[in-house]
Amino acid sequence: MSLATTALPLVPGTATRPERNRLRAVEAAPARRRRPRLAYAIIALSGAVAIAAAQMGISIAMTQGVYEEQALTQQVKALQHESQSLNQQLVGLSSPQYLAANASALGMVINEAPSYLRLSDGAILGSGAAAPWQSTVDAIGRGSVANSLVATAPLVTAPDATIEGLPEDPVAPTDAVVTGPPALSEGLPAPQTR
Repeated sequence: MSLATTALPLVPGTATRPERNRLRAVEAAPARRRRPRLAYAIIALSGAVAIAAAQMGISIAMTQGVYEEQALTQQVKALQHESQSLNQQLVGLSSPQYLAANASALGMVINEAPSYLRLSDGAILGSGAAAPWQSTVDAIGRGSVANSLVATAPLVTAPDATIEGLPEDPVAPTDAVVTGPPALSEGLPAPQTR
């Protein structure tokens, strides 16, 4: 169907086809421009400033939280190291070698013929004699392997004394002149080989 064959509705009172509506320019006075409302601009600008301030505040709070977390993590690590150090000291101070050294410093001796008390009937088993004033066993263990955890720990009776003994007085340096190696007049010494 084309436009020509389509039937247009007839306007009542006319028997022929209506004329096409023609466009024509409207001659009207230009519409008055409205001034933008100042209140809307202030609300929009203050909203943007509030959002920016909230973002900045949240960012500062998060950054501060990260710094506090890092400081607390470092403090926990330092306390863990201190705890490990104190545990090592406790192990050293409760070692049998250190306890024997302190017992020896207090005057205790090892009895070669110990006596035992039987609790059921109160009988004493063994010689029952007192221990001699000198022990044949070295309680400090100078012949054994040194315990580095308690090597510098002070003994009970003398705070200056350790398992290794009393500290030595520092020797004052002498005014002796240090000379070089002896002069070699016959060449370098060499071992005799066969």
